[in-house]
Amino acid sequence: EVQLVESGGGLVQAGGSLRLSCAASGFIFEDYAISWFRQAPGKEREGVAFIMNSDGSTYYADSVKGRFTISRDQGKNTVYLQMNSLKHEDTAVYYCATDPRVRYVSFDHKEYGYWGQGTQVTVSS
Repeated sequence: EVQLVESGGGLVQAGGSLRLSCAASGFIFEDYAISWFRQAPGKEREGVAFIMNSDGSTYYADSVKGRFTISRDQGKNTVYLQMNSLKHEDTAVYYCATDPRVRYVSFDHKEYGYWGQGTQVTVSS
């Protein structure tokens, strides 16, 4: 059974940093690309970062480029999202997601069949 468990969310002041973790189990970790999405109240779920399984290539939404970094630790079956210079508008529930059908960069949430439960990130202004 595929499982994704996020952690590391919390309350932080604008300009601060947080590191989210996504612990994966139930599948061959190195075979799957993984993305981070977020969803703020009343807004669509949006993709913010994507990491390929094959070569570790990374992709970012324009809204977070230069501030967020996605990485993966194959030995720990974990993907991280380092978030720096946080802004109030980064406030959202953050989810990691994966799907064996995703073989190229994709920020379309409809293409992902496996999701974690989410972790709340709140940035005070």
